[in-house]
Amino acid sequence: MTTTAERPRTTTAGSDFSELQRRINAAGLLRRRPAYYAVRLGLVAAALIGGWTAFFVIGASWWTLLVAVFLAVVFAQVALVAHDLAHRQVFRTNKPSARAGRIAGNLAIGMSYGYWMDKHTKHHANPNHDDLDPDVGPGVLVWSREAARGKGFLTRYQAYFFFPLLTLLGLSLKRDSIRALRDGTVKQRRLEAGLLAAHLIFYVSALLLVLNPVQALVFFVVHHALFGIYLGLTFAPNHKGMPHPDGTEDYLRKQVLTSRNVRGGWLVDTALGGLNYQIEHHLFPAMPTPNLRKAQPIVQAYCREIGVPYELTGLAESYAQGLRHLHDVGAELRGR
Repeated sequence: MTTTAERPRTTTAGSDFSELQRRINAAGLLRRRPAYYAVRLGLVAAALIGGWTAFFVIGASWWTLLVAVFLAVVFAQVALVAHDLAHRQVFRTNKPSARAGRIAGNLAIGMSYGYWMDKHTKHHANPNHDDLDPDVGPGVLVWSREAARGKGFLTRYQAYFFFPLLTLLGLSLKRDSIRALRDGTVKQRRLEAGLLAAHLIFYVSALLLVLNPVQALVFFVVHHALFGIYLGLTFAPNHKGMPHPDGTEDYLRKQVLTSRNVRGGWLVDTALGGLNYQIEHHLFPAMPTPNLRKAQPIVQAYCREIGVPYELTGLAESYAQGLRHLHDVGAELRGR
């Protein structure tokens, strides 16, 4: 539901974020949460080690498909941890953040931390901008009617293909990671390539040495398909179907108007890694995840005060809005 103030407070647009930042600072919500991250990183690491331990203990059995499902969830949680590391929510400085990020991204799940960080930084700078946000640039899925013109069958009915295509997301990100390393666009290229190779060697060797070829293939498909779906469902509710800015908005409006928050309790917070507080995260990227819930009522009340729409909806409705937008983008191609 979008809420707008009936009588907006009189301020200049340039001062709006400064006032909000003052209120957030006064509440102490930008302070680090080392105990929280020590527990979270420890639990995720234990789950990752436990998953692979179960894989080797169970051995050449179809029961290992349950491990594939479990590891798909764990890989997505590792990716969410890497996201927080990239935003310096865990460590204050870049060096320890990058070291831990490369271990989580490159070594643990086989995705380039440097590639993803560069891509995600551009997204945060210009969310939903048709030309500047790589997350909405024309690809397999198209997010604007202008980009859809001249496209074919897939774009015409892309809303129906959304969930099936998510099964390929994890592999797509890994492919793009390798391309970025090959093209030399990633810092610490040799280190990242070495960690990525170590992950690949371990993963392929484990599957081929423990499972028979058919089991290995099915494990790989189940694991990466569910990993892609989970990862996609984590990020999809955040901006899809929200307005695309023209570049004239001030910082606060650019971040708030393009983002959507998702209601939910601790289960949704855990499953989405705190990204269900997307508005607060975009306004304060370095804010630790557990503080986003506390910041939400402050930000929502402030937006109401200055007359800025604040989008808050349920999880299912957030997906529905994104799918409706995808379907609408292809309307001209369907002759409607």
